[in-house]
Amino acid sequence: MAAKEKVTGTPAIRMLKKEKVDFVPHFYRYEDRGGTKVASRELNIGEHLAVKTIVMEDENGDPFIVLMNGDKEVSAKTMARLRGAKTVRPCTPEEVQRHTGYQVGGTSPFGTRKPLPLYMERSILELERIYINGGRRGLLVEMPPAEVVRILDPVIVEAGY
Repeated sequence: MAAKEKVTGTPAIRMLKKEKVDFVPHFYRYEDRGGTKVASRELNIGEHLAVKTIVMEDENGDPFIVLMNGDKEVSAKTMARLRGAKTVRPCTPEEVQRHTGYQVGGTSPFGTRKPLPLYMERSILELERIYINGGRRGLLVEMPPAEVVRILDPVIVEAGY
């Protein structure tokens, strides 16, 4: 990370620094409900490179995170099958904050309030660099996807469409 790009303050950034991840922060103008479409437009990157952090729950209320390419959706049916659950659903904004400590739109898989099971779409691994939330709205961090694997050890899945 270049000296002029110092970023502090979020649990995600603190975790990335502690784990010695070589990342580049990118700030952009956040828009409510804009998601990866707005982030990719503002940063002039392909939406496929912007990785969504989606917090979901199964029918028992057990939360988990799915990392998905920005231009794809998560198949709830596939995730339920992979988890051995009857059903799964996206968490409400209040549930996301309770489980992760982050607001929707600023949810990062790094530095969550409590460790949650993590699933990562296989196609993310095919990318040289990804842009993933740095723990607050309007901040993505650029890094190789191998760093996500190294520090979070996600289950690799094919659950996108």
